[in-house]
Amino acid sequence: MGSQETDKQETTLDVSQWVHEHADVLYRYALQRVRRRDVAEEVVQETFLSALRARKDFAGQSSERTWLIGILRHKIVDHFRQVAQTKSHNGHAEREVPAEAFFKSDGHWKDMPADWKWDPVTILDRRDFWRVFEECFSALPRKLRDAFVLRAMDEQEPAAVCDNLGISESNLWVRLHRARLSLKDCLENNWFRKHSK
Repeated sequence: MGSQETDKQETTLDVSQWVHEHADVLYRYALQRVRRRDVAEEVVQETFLSALRARKDFAGQSSERTWLIGILRHKIVDHFRQVAQTKSHNGHAEREVPAEAFFKSDGHWKDMPADWKWDPVTILDRRDFWRVFEECFSALPRKLRDAFVLRAMDEQEPAAVCDNLGISESNLWVRLHRARLSLKDCLENNWFRKHSK
């Protein structure tokens, strides 16, 4: 009984400090994934509201921030699901770069990928690289970006991504392939070729 009381005391949440201690981190996390400030603000607010309602369920098996990010990830998935459903009902189509823009009919590259002479660890420390990456990532059509965020960044299982976006698994792989090709092309043109001298 004493052990349960101790556990109860250790898992008490300080709700009054959530905004002060976690809002900036949650906002940056959301913005990186949803790409719109108003949407990022909305999902963070929804996260705090859901956490407030579920605070009695917090078991203390992770930090408050980790728990809040877990809730935020679900809110982001809900957002992607809602966008996918809205688009499927509206029949809205976005322009995307077809694979034919990169490959010849025989499957070979039209333009060979640039020789990347950078050490990946070095690149990750460069703010100017991340600025270019953000610009390239923002330029992706939304349906490619959403698939890339859920699968590559949040590492969700393919079945979960398909369910969240309302697409087939083959469509997911096409979207991921196109997202990677577009990112590769944009980064080569706007970063690697300019910095390989």
